[in-house]
Amino acid sequence: MNVVAYLRVSTDEQVQSGLGLEAQRTAVEDEAARRGWSVAWEVDEGVSGKLRNRPALDRALGRLKAGEAQALVVAKMDRLGRSVIQASDVLETARRQKWDLIVLDLGMDLATPHGKAMAQMLAVFAELEREMISARTKAALTAAKARGTRLGRPRQIDPGLLARIVSMKADGLSHRRIAAALTAEGVPTVRGGVRWSPGSVGGFLTSAAIDPVDPEPTRSALEVA
Repeated sequence: MNVVAYLRVSTDEQVQSGLGLEAQRTAVEDEAARRGWSVAWEVDEGVSGKLRNRPALDRALGRLKAGEAQALVVAKMDRLGRSVIQASDVLETARRQKWDLIVLDLGMDLATPHGKAMAQMLAVFAELEREMISARTKAALTAAKARGTRLGRPRQIDPGLLARIVSMKADGLSHRRIAAALTAEGVPTVRGGVRWSPGSVGGFLTSAAIDPVDPEPTRSALEVA
């Protein structure tokens, strides 16, 4: 079987000593000799597992997607990434593209029932991690709003005009109809343009939902009301 072996060390010191890479390479070579694999190597040197951009891993996944190999082999699960989510993403890619992931320190092989069960457990923990991250993010945003911190990028639109757009949406108009109405009335965009797009209307509505405004009534807002 053709496999791609992915090796990674995260610090320059590990790169210079060669010990981390040597241990991983030896583990893969021993298993390859036992199972008769033909191995292609991809190595990320001095690349943190926290990063999403890992060139050698991207190349390895590209080879697998192209059908050049039937399995991705790593000496340890943490070589795929430092988070459960990162490892689970690779597992999901393997399942979807129908190639095997073999993790030597866990004795995990997606081609076996045991390996499939481990992958399902990892997916559960990855979903838990995503939900915990989401909960922490929402709590931080709520605390920031309570302190009076304005969220997101600085708002460029006039508060009165934003209130009018929010009112039009509340009246049941779609983003496209709101954009068409503002364009027909000759209301300039925030950049001085003459044509509103549904996308920009949606963006301002999202901004208003995240960070509501309560502007003084303006002529345009009162007219809509």
